[in-house]
Amino acid sequence: MESTRKNFTGVVVSDKNDKTIVVAIHTRRLNPLYKKYVTKIKKVKAHDENNDAKVGDTVRVVECRHISKDKCWRLDQIVERAK
Repeated sequence: MESTRKNFTGVVVSDKNDKTIVVAIHTRRLNPLYKKYVTKIKKVKAHDENNDAKVGDTVRVVECRHISKDKCWRLDQIVERAK
């Protein structure tokens, strides 16, 4: 069941809320008409139970059930700490 869930790697841009982090996920796609790469940024709110992640950390988030209106992701692991 774990393999069917979506997971993304992104950078924490906000940790001001209690047990919640905002993660920016960057994706690059080739525009079929103009043949240029376009960077898209999607921000998702993720559940961080222990308030471990800080701004600048690279983290992996995994899809889960809705915890609140906007939160349907949870922190899986901190890949790299901010320097």
